[in-house]
Amino acid sequence: MTTKSSGTALKPYPICKESKNPWIGAVPEHWDVVPMSAVGKVKSVTGAPDLPLLSVYLRDGVILFSDAEERRTNPTSENLSNYQKVEPGDLVLNNQQAWRGSVGVSKYQGIVSPAYLVIALNNRLNQRFSDLLFRDRVMVDQYLVASKGVGSIQRNLYWPHCKRASALVPPLQEQAAIVRFLDHADDQIQRYIAAKERLITLLEEDRQALVHQAVTRGLDPNVRLKDSGVEWLGDVPEHWQTRRLRTVADMRVSNVDKHTNEDESPVRLCNYVDVYKNERITEDIPFMHASASPDEIERFRLIRNDVIITKDSETWEDIGVPALVEYSATDLVCGYHLAILRPTEIVHGPFLARALQSETVCRQFHVGAKGVTRYGLAQNAIQDALIPLPPLREQKVIAKQLDQDTKAIDATKKAAHQQIELMEEYRTRLIADVVTGQLDVREAAEELPTPEPTEITD
Repeated sequence: MTTKSSGTALKPYPICKESKNPWIGAVPEHWDVVPMSAVGKVKSVTGAPDLPLLSVYLRDGVILFSDAEERRTNPTSENLSNYQKVEPGDLVLNNQQAWRGSVGVSKYQGIVSPAYLVIALNNRLNQRFSDLLFRDRVMVDQYLVASKGVGSIQRNLYWPHCKRASALVPPLQEQAAIVRFLDHADDQIQRYIAAKERLITLLEEDRQALVHQAVTRGLDPNVRLKDSGVEWLGDVPEHWQTRRLRTVADMRVSNVDKHTNEDESPVRLCNYVDVYKNERITEDIPFMHASASPDEIERFRLIRNDVIITKDSETWEDIGVPALVEYSATDLVCGYHLAILRPTEIVHGPFLARALQSETVCRQFHVGAKGVTRYGLAQNAIQDALIPLPPLREQKVIAKQLDQDTKAIDATKKAAHQQIELMEEYRTRLIADVVTGQLDVREAAEELPTPEPTEITD
């Protein structure tokens, strides 16, 4: 294996030994395999409520609670005096989620839940190396076996069982080389991913501009324009109309939940995620199973060319996201938090879906959304939205052309997403192979350029 971070091909260690641990297997001969109790000691120091609150995440390890994307509690309203103090270099394990990988070595001084395990690591382990090691699958599998409980919901990890898990301890100088190599490789990988993410952003902007131009100006660059009479819409082709949604589509706000009741008929439920993640509702989507009454099935059954939009969301940017229904089924029903827009004879379903993607309509939905922690669109806010409306024949031509024009963009975006996923998988595998001694990076680490010192300014 040759990495992008070095011209040296990575090879296995020349001499290995059996670790006598089924999860670890063979390790370099000069590495130690010891129980966790040999590299750390459990502690519980409380009484520091003014320190920053820390969280432990599956992918990110130990982070500041203030940096967490989802804050489901308000810690300022809690009594934090019994929260445990964490020092930089301490290993923190969420005792109920460690078996999934919710562990990490802290870079921060702070406090964590009294239910967590806090382990003071000794000087046999490099701080960064230990963070990579204890979050690796070879350790997480041992947490799973050591955890007590039934099923996958409630599994608790306690120190008397955890302390017997085997940890790998290379020489400190080698740990430093491993950290240097992996940090350099990670920097290269993150640069690659950032470049792909920028590409995806640019492609999405191009796609949005393409759709907006087509549904507000049409396909003829020489068409005569007129003032639409709407300030934020501007000019539209002379022969087009500007209509409110209530005049071109019948709206139905679903109240069908995800429950299954014995006195109702079984149905497949098209729910919020199906609409949010799919521009088109197709037969191959794995819809969830639920039940609905005969009246609900009659009113909210989906038919071809229906357009579904997200009516409620936790963020206003996700309001009004449309999806076109491409096939009809007697048992396919629209779920709650969604609204069905069923086109009348004057609007083509695929064109309506494209019109709802345009900046002009998105802006109306975003302005019309109400809420604080959750946002929603009232029926009037949806029905009163204005859309440009060409003649029916032209709507069909525009929708067909947009399908062709966006196909290449969507294919490029999909490829970029797949490349990001592959690179993230490569990163995970590389870390696992290096911290468990499957690959020798000592020579590669020596060849890396010396990091430039950080300039300190007043």
